[in-house]
Amino acid sequence: MHNQLENRTQHRHSQNQPNNHTPNRQPTTGIEYFFKGWSLAFSPGIKRFVFLPLIANIVIMSALFYWFFTTITGMVDWGLSYVPSWLQWLGYIIVFIVILTLVILFCYFFSTVANIIAAPFNGLLAEQVEAQLTGMPAVDTSWISIIKDLPRIFGREFQKLFNYLLWAIPILLTYFIPVIGQSVTPVVWFLFTAWQINIQYADYAFDNHKITFHRMRELLNQHKADNLTFGILVGFFTMVPVLNLIIMPIAVCGATAMWVDRYRHQALFNSGK
Repeated sequence: MHNQLENRTQHRHSQNQPNNHTPNRQPTTGIEYFFKGWSLAFSPGIKRFVFLPLIANIVIMSALFYWFFTTITGMVDWGLSYVPSWLQWLGYIIVFIVILTLVILFCYFFSTVANIIAAPFNGLLAEQVEAQLTGMPAVDTSWISIIKDLPRIFGREFQKLFNYLLWAIPILLTYFIPVIGQSVTPVVWFLFTAWQINIQYADYAFDNHKITFHRMRELLNQHKADNLTFGILVGFFTMVPVLNLIIMPIAVCGATAMWVDRYRHQALFNSGK
């Protein structure tokens, strides 16, 4: 009798174990979480919450890029007017390099601006994704509650911006150091940017639960490689025309899925929730 009870207990326990061969298994890498964001963003129940940040991103990014390319075209024409005709070929090469550098820089800058403006919508999207993944009801998402939360939401966005500038300015200054600026700094800047992108999108789920910015960074450091990979992928798609218009809600969904699987229990347990 004792053996039969033990066997039944083991059988029930094995049934409750996650099956890594099923389609619904938990992602294990930053790459998988990135692509899970795509599937979540267009899943039933979530699509309508993607609409608002998507529209906000399209309007903001389109306006900024229109301004950027209108301005840069005038600057290029002005610069080439001072280049001798026999050096026009070299002028075009220099212009191409300068424009490419500026496009990469402004892609990240424009994304930051778009994220600040769309922060309330992204926070709402993160709440709904978390509710779907956990099976728990979402918190109050009325317009009145969102409006009341705006000071805190925008305060958090400026905290992220301040943290970004605190590190970005010293790193950019190292470009002027011979040898190091041309060899080490580009690699450091690339990794730094990927990390900041991950922080940007991971923070919505953390902030919804009032987890401090410092505590969030501590938890993200536990899976630094996966978070860097996630940030690299989001950053790459941010630079791809058309795709950069839809990447924001996808990144929010993917980062929220990682929050649910890896950080939610630890963060809420330690914060006393």
